[in-house]
Amino acid sequence: MDEFRFYLPIQVRYGDLDPQRHVNNSRFFTYMEQGRVSYFHHLGLWDGVDFDRLGVILLETKITFHSPILFGQSIQVGVRTERLGNKSLEVITILEDPDRGEEVARGHSILVTYDYNLGQSMPIPEEWRKVVQEFEGML
Repeated sequence: MDEFRFYLPIQVRYGDLDPQRHVNNSRFFTYMEQGRVSYFHHLGLWDGVDFDRLGVILLETKITFHSPILFGQSIQVGVRTERLGNKSLEVITILEDPDRGEEVARGHSILVTYDYNLGQSMPIPEEWRKVVQEFEGML
């Protein structure tokens, strides 16, 4: 099993369900996005207020579904940075049921560090690189 050092609990809401009585596939992406944003906040790379300072833009994302999520099911999002490039980082996210120890979905995202004021990509700030490497044990 992969090692994740950050987890965010997710509350499955009634409005997340679709007519098939399980969480709609599009919500899985929303849960994973919330996990990524909370991960950056947890690491101190974003203050949770100034969106221009978040400094990343999503380049690519994909997901593999393993099983449905039902209303009332316990779910948590695990987030981990797998690779740091010059201007991009690869992030792995999992949705899992911690009560059953079951992975219900796995996502892979490529994020680009981005200067919203200039409207262009930028190198990963050294401070970010150091914080992520230390947190993930990449040093």
